[in-house]
Parts: sequence; structure tokens; C-alpha cells
Amino acid sequence: MSISKTLFAGAVALALTTSAAVAQEVTLRFQHFISPKGAVPSLFMKPWAEKVMADSGGKIKIELYPGMQLGGKPPALYDQIRDGVIDGGWALPAYTPGRFPETEAFELPFVTSKSTENSSKAAWEFAEKYLKERMSDVHLIAVHVHGPGAVHVKGDPVMKAADFAGKKLRGPSRAANNLLTAMGATPVGMPVPAFPEALSKGVVEGGVIPWEIVVPLKVHELADSHSEVSGDKSMYNTFFIWAMNKTSYANLSDELKAVIDANSGLETSAWAGRAMDQGDAKMKEIVGKTDNKIVMMSDEATAEIKSIADGQIAEWVKTSTANGLPAQAMLDDARALVEKHSK
Repeated sequence: MSISKTLFAGAVALALTTSAAVAQEVTLRFQHFISPKGAVPSLFMKPWAEKVMADSGGKIKIELYPGMQLGGKPPALYDQIRDGVIDGGWALPAYTPGRFPETEAFELPFVTSKSTENSSKAAWEFAEKYLKERMSDVHLIAVHVHGPGAVHVKGDPVMKAADFAGKKLRGPSRAANNLLTAMGATPVGMPVPAFPEALSKGVVEGGVIPWEIVVPLKVHELADSHSEVSGDKSMYNTFFIWAMNKTSYANLSDELKAVIDANSGLETSAWAGRAMDQGDAKMKEIVGKTDNKIVMMSDEATAEIKSIADGQIAEWVKTSTANGLPAQAMLDDARALVEKHSK
């Protein structure tokens, strides 16, 4: 090959290498703990990642790892994000009870609305006021809650507070477990991926989870009936965060930080909540086509559960205040923000 051709080939190779480097400056690995078929992974995480990559002009590549493929257990996710084991991920503070007590204001019974999109907007505003210090060791992108949790059991449906008595039920959080206990049930705390096996082996007789994850976990193949409270509020909820490692974020160029920032905050939190709403509707429709029973508790039964919950909430305010938190103010703000975004 002539010198000129060699130089030309080298120049082309250099140009291609330089182009590739410009096109993809950084790869970010995000991890979560459920199936990629779940509502949040499929309707929020994946399109969010695609939008960030497109907005960055290909300079950011995001890899999503479902089902803890990069290792660890779901309760470790916050620490994995904080410690840089992963660049980002989806964490559920309730899996480490007592560590993030402010989030419990949104997990208390009958605080959030049945519109997850609206409640997630409220959750973001709440997080800006109350969680910046507690979660200052990660870079928050969005926060959200899930849809109105339903009760899924083997056998006859739960129709009133007394029907909870004596049942061993999977519970997701301290607040939900306290309510189950107050109604005479025995809550068994576990991450949601463990629920189907526990149900199939008889470790629990049922549990509380939102509709969107019922079909991906095949809970409808194990449980016979599904119950919801009436009204416009959720019987319980759970608070989620979508966050980045602080160093991973800090190492981005100003241009790429701006891309992440433009895909963070109130509207991004609303997007995650909207994914839950869409997943709930779709999965409930699928279960409705089976021979499973889906029931709505009466207003009287719901009022009885709410009355029991009021005592639990009062105890939470008392205990949290004793632990140095502005508990009543947090609860009042949570309720006011939910109402603000429900109008």
C-alpha cells in the first residue's frame, strides 16, 4: 500500500474512533429489582433511558439491569447507588425500616390518592422539603408512589376489617404492616419478588401489592380473590426513588448534567406515577378476564378500616415526634400536597 493510502486509511480510522468517542462519552448502569415487564421498568425506566440517550445526542448510554442482575438484594439498592456499585437505580426506602422515616408520611393509610400520577407529583414536592438532607448522599432524579394497593388472598375475598384477622399476609412497609397488625393479621415483611414463592409454599395466605405487578409476578395464578377499599384514597402506599450515584453525576460534563436535570424533578416523578396508573389498569383488566374474584369493599367497611388507621396514624405522629421529626407538619404537608395535585 502506498504511503498516501496508508495515511488516508489511518485518517479514516482516527476519524471513526473520534466520532465514536464523541457519540458515546459515558455509560451509566442502572439496576432495579423486578421484571422488565413491570409497569415502571417498561413504561418509565426504558423510555426515560431512551429519552436521556436521545437528548444527549448519543453521548450518554444507559444500561438497565432488571431483577438485580448486577448482584445484591433489593434492600441494598440505596447503598449500591450511594457507594457507586451502580451508577443509578430504583430503591424502596421501606425495605430498610426506620432509615428514611420521612417517607412514611406518604406510606400511611389513606394519605395518597388513587391517582398515582398526582400523588407522585406531591411526593416530589414533599421530597424537596423533607428528604434533601436525609438523601444527600445520592442524586435524586425522581420519586413516586405506586397505585392503590389491593389485598390478594387465597380463598374468599377480604370484605371488611374482621376478615383480616388471623391471616398471614405479605406486607411491604412498616406503615402497611402496622395497619395489618391493627386489624388482626400477621404481616410478613418481604421484598415483592419473594411474594409468589411465599404464597405458593403457604408461608403467607396472601398479601398487599398494587395491581401493576400482579400479572408479572403471576400472583393471579396463586391467589383467588382481590379486594380494594372504596373512595378516592389508597389503603396504604409505598415510596420509591429513582436516583444516581453522586460521583457518577458529578463526573458528567455540564452539557450532560443538563440532560439529566432536564429529565428529573416534578414531571419525571409524574411520569413514573403515570406508568403505575397505566400498569394498574392493564393488569386489573387481565385479571378481570380470569375466574378470580375482584371486589370493592363497601363504604361502611372502608370507613371502619380508616377508623382503625386513624389510631395508627396518631401513634406514628406521637412516636415520630418523640424521635425528633416534625411529624404532624410532615403529615399535614403530605395531605395538602396530595390535595393540591388532585385538583
